Amino acid sequence: MKTTIKDVADLAGVSFKTVSRVINNEGSVKPDTLEKVKKAIQQLNYHPNNAARNLAGSKAFSLGFIYNNPNAYYVIDMQNGILDECKERGYELLIHPCESVSESMIEEIRQMVKRSQLSGLIICPPLSESPDMMDQLADLDIQFIRIVSGSDESNLTSPCVLIHDREASDEITEHLISLNHEKIGFISGEQIHKSTIERYQGYLAAMQRHNLEVDPDWIVEGQYSFDSGVKGAQKLLSLDNPPTAIFACNDEIAAGALFAARLSGVEVPNQLSIAGFEDSPFSRQTIPKLTTAAQPTREIARQATRFLIQNVVAQRQQSTAKSLNHQHYQPSLVLRDSTSQFHKA
Repeated sequence: MKTTIKDVADLAGVSFKTVSRVINNEGSVKPDTLEKVKKAIQQLNYHPNNAARNLAGSKAFSLGFIYNNPNAYYVIDMQNGILDECKERGYELLIHPCESVSESMIEEIRQMVKRSQLSGLIICPPLSESPDMMDQLADLDIQFIRIVSGSDESNLTSPCVLIHDREASDEITEHLISLNHEKIGFISGEQIHKSTIERYQGYLAAMQRHNLEVDPDWIVEGQYSFDSGVKGAQKLLSLDNPPTAIFACNDEIAAGALFAARLSGVEVPNQLSIAGFEDSPFSRQTIPKLTTAAQPTREIARQATRFLIQNVVAQRQQSTAKSLNHQHYQPSLVLRDSTSQFHKA
Protein backbone atom coordinates (compact mmCIF):
# COMPACT_ATOMS: atom_id res chain seq x y z
CA MET A 1 0.00 0.00 0.00
CA LYS A 2 1.12 3.56 -0.73
CA THR A 3 2.38 5.52 2.26
CA THR A 4 0.05 8.34 3.28
CA ILE A 5 0.49 11.53 5.23
CA LYS A 6 -1.43 9.88 8.08
CA ASP A 7 1.21 7.12 8.25
CA VAL A 8 3.89 9.80 8.63
CA ALA A 9 1.90 11.54 11.37
CA ASP A 10 1.41 8.26 13.28
CA LEU A 11 5.09 7.32 13.10
CA ALA A 12 6.26 10.80 14.16
CA GLY A 13 3.62 11.03 16.91
CA VAL A 14 2.27 14.35 15.66
CA SER A 15 -0.93 15.63 14.09
CA PHE A 16 -1.87 15.49 10.41
CA LYS A 17 -1.70 19.31 10.29
CA THR A 18 1.85 19.34 11.65
CA VAL A 19 3.06 17.00 8.90
CA SER A 20 1.27 19.20 6.36
CA ARG A 21 3.10 22.28 7.69
CA VAL A 22 6.45 20.51 7.35
CA ILE A 23 5.69 19.36 3.79
CA ASN A 24 4.61 22.86 2.80
CA ASN A 25 7.68 24.48 4.43
CA GLU A 26 5.53 26.81 6.49
CA GLY A 27 8.28 27.49 9.02
CA SER A 28 5.99 27.36 12.09
CA VAL A 29 7.12 23.96 13.39
CA LYS A 30 9.45 23.55 16.38
CA PRO A 31 12.94 22.26 15.44
CA ASP A 32 12.62 18.99 17.40
CA THR A 33 9.20 18.28 15.89
CA LEU A 34 10.49 19.16 12.44
CA GLU A 35 13.32 16.66 12.88
CA LYS A 36 10.91 13.88 13.96
CA VAL A 37 8.66 14.46 10.96
CA LYS A 38 11.59 14.53 8.51
CA LYS A 39 12.92 11.25 9.93
CA ALA A 40 9.48 9.65 9.57
CA ILE A 41 9.21 10.89 5.97
CA GLN A 42 12.63 9.46 5.18
CA GLN A 43 11.96 6.15 6.96
CA LEU A 44 8.65 5.63 5.14
CA ASN A 45 10.02 7.00 1.84
CA TYR A 46 6.97 9.26 1.66
CA HIS A 47 6.51 11.55 -1.36
CA PRO A 48 3.83 14.29 -1.30
CA ASN A 49 1.13 14.06 -3.94
CA ASN A 50 1.62 17.37 -5.73
CA ALA A 51 -1.57 17.00 -7.74
CA ALA A 52 -3.58 16.73 -4.52
CA ARG A 53 -1.69 19.65 -2.99
CA ASN A 54 -2.41 21.78 -6.04
CA LEU A 55 -6.12 20.99 -5.98
CA ALA A 56 -6.27 21.92 -2.32
CA GLY A 57 -5.15 25.51 -2.91
CA SER A 58 -5.46 28.35 -5.35
CA LYS A 59 -1.81 28.11 -6.41
CA ALA A 60 0.18 25.06 -7.47
CA PHE A 61 3.32 23.85 -5.76
CA SER A 62 5.16 24.65 -8.97
CA LEU A 63 7.66 27.32 -9.99
CA GLY A 64 8.61 28.66 -13.40
CA PHE A 65 12.11 29.41 -14.68
CA ILE A 66 12.11 32.01 -17.46
CA TYR A 67 15.25 32.79 -19.45
CA ASN A 68 16.45 34.22 -22.76
CA ASN A 69 20.16 33.53 -22.24
CA PRO A 70 22.02 31.65 -25.02
CA ASN A 71 24.84 30.46 -22.71
CA ALA A 72 24.16 26.72 -22.39
CA TYR A 73 26.49 26.17 -19.42
CA TYR A 74 24.89 29.04 -17.50
CA VAL A 75 21.34 27.87 -18.20
CA ILE A 76 22.10 24.25 -17.22
CA ASP A 77 23.68 25.36 -13.93
CA MET A 78 20.66 27.58 -13.27
CA GLN A 79 18.25 24.75 -13.95
CA ASN A 80 20.16 22.32 -11.74
CA GLY A 81 20.34 24.80 -8.86
CA ILE A 82 16.61 25.51 -9.04
CA LEU A 83 15.81 21.79 -9.27
CA ASP A 84 18.02 21.04 -6.24
CA GLU A 85 15.89 23.34 -4.08
CA CYS A 86 12.57 22.34 -5.67
CA LYS A 87 13.21 18.66 -4.96
CA GLU A 88 14.08 19.37 -1.35
CA ARG A 89 11.00 21.56 -0.88
CA GLY A 90 8.54 19.38 -2.78
CA TYR A 91 7.99 21.74 -5.72
CA GLU A 92 7.81 21.05 -9.44
CA LEU A 93 9.61 23.18 -12.03
CA LEU A 94 8.38 24.46 -15.38
CA ILE A 95 11.18 25.66 -17.67
CA HIS A 96 10.24 28.33 -20.21
CA PRO A 97 12.91 29.58 -22.65
CA CYS A 98 12.25 32.84 -24.50
CA GLU A 99 14.09 33.64 -27.71
CA SER A 100 13.80 37.41 -27.34
CA VAL A 101 11.97 40.19 -25.54
CA SER A 102 8.82 40.93 -27.53
CA GLU A 103 5.54 42.75 -26.99
CA SER A 104 3.70 39.43 -26.77
CA MET A 105 6.06 37.91 -24.20
CA ILE A 106 4.27 39.26 -21.13
CA GLU A 107 0.97 37.82 -22.39
CA GLU A 108 2.76 34.55 -23.07
CA ILE A 109 4.01 34.51 -19.47
CA ARG A 110 0.59 35.53 -18.15
CA GLN A 111 -1.06 32.59 -19.91
CA MET A 112 1.66 30.21 -18.71
CA VAL A 113 1.18 31.31 -15.09
CA LYS A 114 -2.60 30.91 -15.35
CA ARG A 115 -2.52 27.60 -17.22
CA SER A 116 0.04 25.95 -14.93
CA GLN A 117 -1.12 27.64 -11.69
CA LEU A 118 2.45 28.66 -10.92
CA SER A 119 3.14 30.10 -7.50
CA GLY A 120 6.42 31.84 -8.40
CA LEU A 121 8.94 32.73 -11.11
CA ILE A 122 12.75 32.76 -11.20
CA ILE A 123 14.08 35.11 -13.88
CA CYS A 124 17.71 35.36 -15.01
CA PRO A 125 19.65 37.90 -17.13
CA PRO A 126 19.25 39.57 -19.51
CA LEU A 127 15.46 39.28 -19.20
CA SER A 128 15.62 40.00 -15.46
CA GLU A 129 17.39 43.30 -16.19
CA SER A 130 14.74 44.70 -18.55
CA PRO A 131 12.92 47.52 -16.67
CA ASP A 132 9.91 47.38 -18.99
CA MET A 133 9.51 43.64 -18.56
CA MET A 134 9.81 43.89 -14.78
CA ASP A 135 7.18 46.66 -14.66
CA GLN A 136 4.78 44.42 -16.56
CA LEU A 137 5.55 41.37 -14.41
CA ALA A 138 4.79 43.42 -11.31
CA ASP A 139 1.20 43.67 -12.55
CA LEU A 140 0.80 39.89 -12.49
CA ASP A 141 -0.54 38.22 -9.37
CA ILE A 142 2.56 36.14 -8.76
CA GLN A 143 5.72 36.20 -6.68
CA PHE A 144 9.01 36.41 -8.59
CA ILE A 145 12.70 36.82 -7.91
CA ARG A 146 15.34 38.25 -10.25
CA ILE A 147 19.01 37.48 -10.67
CA VAL A 148 20.80 40.67 -11.69
CA SER A 149 24.29 42.10 -12.07
CA GLY A 150 25.27 44.85 -9.64
CA SER A 151 25.47 45.57 -5.93
CA ASP A 152 23.25 48.65 -5.47
CA GLU A 153 19.94 47.89 -3.73
CA SER A 154 18.65 51.47 -3.64
CA ASN A 155 16.42 51.34 -6.72
CA LEU A 156 15.25 47.74 -6.44
CA THR A 157 11.52 47.23 -5.91
CA SER A 158 11.36 43.43 -6.17
CA PRO A 159 13.33 40.54 -4.57
CA CYS A 160 16.73 40.05 -6.20
CA VAL A 161 19.96 38.10 -6.04
CA LEU A 162 22.70 40.60 -6.89
CA ILE A 163 25.99 39.50 -8.44
CA HIS A 164 28.94 41.80 -7.74
CA ASP A 165 30.47 41.65 -11.22
CA ARG A 166 32.08 45.07 -10.98
CA GLU A 167 34.00 44.30 -7.81
CA ALA A 168 35.16 40.93 -9.16
CA SER A 169 36.30 42.49 -12.45
CA ASP A 170 38.22 45.12 -10.52
CA GLU A 171 39.96 42.27 -8.67
CA ILE A 172 40.87 40.47 -11.91
CA THR A 173 42.30 43.66 -13.43
CA GLU A 174 44.17 44.39 -10.21
CA HIS A 175 45.70 40.92 -10.44
CA LEU A 176 46.90 41.58 -14.00
CA ILE A 177 48.37 44.92 -12.93
CA SER A 178 50.17 43.22 -10.03
CA LEU A 179 51.85 41.00 -12.64
CA ASN A 180 53.39 44.16 -14.18
CA HIS A 181 50.87 44.47 -17.03
CA GLU A 182 50.08 48.06 -17.95
CA LYS A 183 48.57 47.52 -21.40
CA ILE A 184 45.43 45.48 -20.75
CA GLY A 185 42.83 44.87 -23.44
CA PHE A 186 39.14 44.21 -22.76
CA ILE A 187 36.78 42.09 -24.91
CA SER A 188 33.14 42.66 -23.94
CA GLY A 189 29.92 40.71 -24.23
CA GLU A 190 26.62 42.06 -25.54
CA GLN A 191 25.55 45.43 -24.14
CA ILE A 192 22.06 44.06 -23.39
CA HIS A 193 23.64 42.23 -20.45
CA LYS A 194 24.20 44.46 -17.44
CA SER A 195 27.10 42.17 -16.51
CA THR A 196 28.96 43.51 -19.57
CA ILE A 197 28.65 47.06 -18.27
CA GLU A 198 29.50 46.13 -14.68
CA ARG A 199 32.58 44.13 -15.70
CA TYR A 200 33.81 46.93 -17.94
CA GLN A 201 33.34 49.44 -15.11
CA GLY A 202 35.38 47.22 -12.78
CA TYR A 203 38.16 47.01 -15.36
CA LEU A 204 38.15 50.81 -15.80
CA ALA A 205 38.16 51.44 -12.04
CA ALA A 206 41.32 49.39 -11.51
CA MET A 207 43.10 50.95 -14.50
CA GLN A 208 42.23 54.47 -13.37
CA ARG A 209 43.25 53.77 -9.79
CA HIS A 210 46.75 52.97 -11.04
CA ASN A 211 46.77 55.92 -13.48
CA LEU A 212 47.13 53.56 -16.41
CA GLU A 213 46.19 54.60 -19.93
CA VAL A 214 43.17 52.92 -21.50
CA ASP A 215 43.71 53.08 -25.25
CA PRO A 216 40.31 53.02 -27.03
CA ASP A 217 41.80 50.48 -29.46
CA TRP A 218 42.21 48.05 -26.56
CA ILE A 219 38.44 47.95 -25.96
CA VAL A 220 36.68 45.51 -28.29
CA GLU A 221 32.90 45.13 -28.33
CA GLY A 222 31.86 41.52 -28.75
CA GLN A 223 29.42 38.81 -27.80
CA TYR A 224 29.46 36.09 -25.17
CA SER A 225 30.81 33.50 -27.60
CA PHE A 226 34.01 31.66 -28.54
CA ASP A 227 34.03 33.16 -32.05
CA SER A 228 33.81 36.66 -30.60
CA GLY A 229 36.87 35.92 -28.48
CA VAL A 230 38.80 34.73 -31.53
CA LYS A 231 37.94 37.83 -33.57
CA GLY A 232 38.45 40.22 -30.66
CA ALA A 233 41.89 38.85 -29.81
CA GLN A 234 42.95 38.85 -33.46
CA LYS A 235 42.02 42.52 -33.63
CA LEU A 236 44.00 43.32 -30.48
CA LEU A 237 47.07 41.32 -31.49
CA SER A 238 47.20 43.02 -34.91
CA LEU A 239 47.58 46.50 -33.36
CA ASP A 240 50.87 48.38 -33.65
CA ASN A 241 50.72 48.76 -29.87
CA PRO A 242 49.06 45.52 -28.73
CA PRO A 243 48.17 44.83 -25.09
CA THR A 244 50.26 42.41 -23.04
CA ALA A 245 47.16 41.06 -21.28
CA ILE A 246 43.51 40.50 -22.21
CA PHE A 247 40.57 40.51 -19.82
CA ALA A 248 37.67 38.72 -21.53
CA CYS A 249 34.12 39.30 -20.31
CA ASN A 250 33.53 35.57 -19.83
CA ASP A 251 35.40 32.26 -20.13
CA GLU A 252 33.98 31.42 -23.55
CA ILE A 253 35.40 34.68 -24.94
CA ALA A 254 38.69 34.03 -23.12
CA ALA A 255 38.93 30.52 -24.62
CA GLY A 256 38.46 32.07 -28.07
CA ALA A 257 41.17 34.64 -27.32
CA LEU A 258 43.51 31.84 -26.27
CA PHE A 259 42.85 30.02 -29.56
CA ALA A 260 43.53 33.21 -31.53
CA ALA A 261 46.83 33.69 -29.68
CA ARG A 262 47.88 30.16 -30.59
CA LEU A 263 46.99 30.76 -34.26
CA SER A 264 49.13 33.92 -34.17
CA GLY A 265 52.11 32.14 -32.61
CA VAL A 266 51.76 34.11 -29.36
CA GLU A 267 52.61 32.08 -26.25
CA VAL A 268 50.22 32.23 -23.30
CA PRO A 269 51.15 33.23 -20.65
CA ASN A 270 54.80 33.96 -21.54
CA GLN A 271 53.97 36.60 -24.14
CA LEU A 272 50.31 37.30 -23.38
CA SER A 273 48.21 36.83 -20.24
CA ILE A 274 44.50 36.05 -20.60
CA ALA A 275 41.79 36.10 -17.92
CA GLY A 276 38.11 35.20 -18.17
CA PHE A 277 35.06 35.35 -15.92
CA GLU A 278 32.52 32.87 -14.45
CA ASP A 279 34.68 29.72 -13.94
CA SER A 280 32.63 27.79 -16.51
CA PRO A 281 33.89 24.46 -17.95
CA PHE A 282 35.60 26.51 -20.70
CA SER A 283 38.06 27.81 -18.10
CA ARG A 284 39.15 24.29 -17.14
CA GLN A 285 39.17 22.69 -20.59
CA THR A 286 41.79 24.96 -22.17
CA ILE A 287 45.57 24.60 -22.16
CA PRO A 288 46.66 26.47 -20.17
CA LYS A 289 43.65 26.62 -17.84
CA LEU A 290 42.19 30.10 -17.45
CA THR A 291 42.51 32.55 -14.61
CA THR A 292 38.94 33.63 -13.94
CA ALA A 293 36.35 34.71 -11.35
CA ALA A 294 34.29 31.88 -9.87
CA GLN A 295 30.59 32.64 -10.09
CA PRO A 296 28.66 29.84 -8.30
CA THR A 297 25.68 29.86 -10.67
CA ARG A 298 24.15 26.65 -9.27
CA GLU A 299 24.29 27.93 -5.69
CA ILE A 300 23.00 31.35 -6.77
CA ALA A 301 20.02 29.68 -8.44
CA ARG A 302 19.35 27.53 -5.39
CA GLN A 303 19.49 30.53 -3.06
CA ALA A 304 17.12 32.48 -5.31
CA THR A 305 14.68 29.57 -5.30
CA ARG A 306 14.87 29.26 -1.52
CA PHE A 307 14.07 32.96 -1.11
CA LEU A 308 11.20 32.73 -3.58
CA ILE A 309 9.59 29.76 -1.83
CA GLN A 310 9.88 31.46 1.55
CA ASN A 311 8.12 34.52 0.15
CA VAL A 312 5.43 32.33 -1.44
CA VAL A 313 4.81 30.56 1.86
CA ALA A 314 4.65 33.88 3.71
CA GLN A 315 2.06 35.14 1.23
CA ARG A 316 -0.06 31.99 1.61
CA GLN A 317 -0.01 32.38 5.37
CA GLN A 318 -0.78 36.09 4.98
CA SER A 319 2.24 36.68 7.18
CA THR A 320 2.97 40.21 8.38
CA ALA A 321 6.69 39.40 8.47
CA LYS A 322 8.82 41.32 6.00
CA SER A 323 9.55 39.33 2.84
CA LEU A 324 13.13 38.36 2.09
CA ASN A 325 14.37 40.72 -0.58
CA HIS A 326 18.03 40.64 -1.51
CA GLN A 327 21.00 38.30 -1.44
CA HIS A 328 24.51 39.29 -2.55
CA TYR A 329 27.22 37.24 -4.24
CA GLN A 330 30.71 38.36 -5.23
CA PRO A 331 32.59 36.05 -7.61
CA SER A 332 36.02 35.11 -6.25
CA LEU A 333 39.34 35.23 -8.08
CA VAL A 334 40.66 31.84 -9.29
CA LEU A 335 44.33 31.90 -10.29
CA ARG A 336 45.43 29.47 -12.99
CA ASP A 337 48.18 29.21 -15.60
CA SER A 338 46.91 31.64 -18.26
CA THR A 339 48.35 34.67 -16.44
CA SER A 340 51.94 35.35 -15.43
CA GLN A 341 54.45 38.09 -14.67
CA PHE A 342 55.21 40.41 -17.58
CA HIS A 343 58.87 41.24 -18.07
CA LYS A 344 59.52 44.53 -19.82
CA ALA A 345 62.14 44.56 -22.54
